Amino acid sequence: MSYRIEVSPKAASQIRVAANWWLKNRPKAREAFSEEIERGFELARTLPSAGEPVWHPHLTGVRRILLGRVRYYLYYSVTPETETVEVLTLWHTSRGSEPRF
Repeated sequence: MSYRIEVSPKAASQIRVAANWWLKNRPKAREAFSEEIERGFELARTLPSAGEPVWHPHLTGVRRILLGRVRYYLYYSVTPETETVEVLTLWHTSRGSEPRF
């Protein structure tokens, strides 16, 4: 079974900004960011419960996947009834705090 991926406007903007930064600043690994984003999407799509559960005071079912090569977390929520994964935000691991959703 494969879930449908929906990317929130906030996450789409964050992904675009990070991808542009990566292309400008990581010339020896230009493809790493796009490859990791695609890997994260594919994992969430095919195994939506694979991500680490994350507690949030207002949202249920939030999970995150570590995109190890680029050091970002991809945060998402799953709606089994509609077989949908919504990508909520992209957050760099060096930030220390949790993202706002």
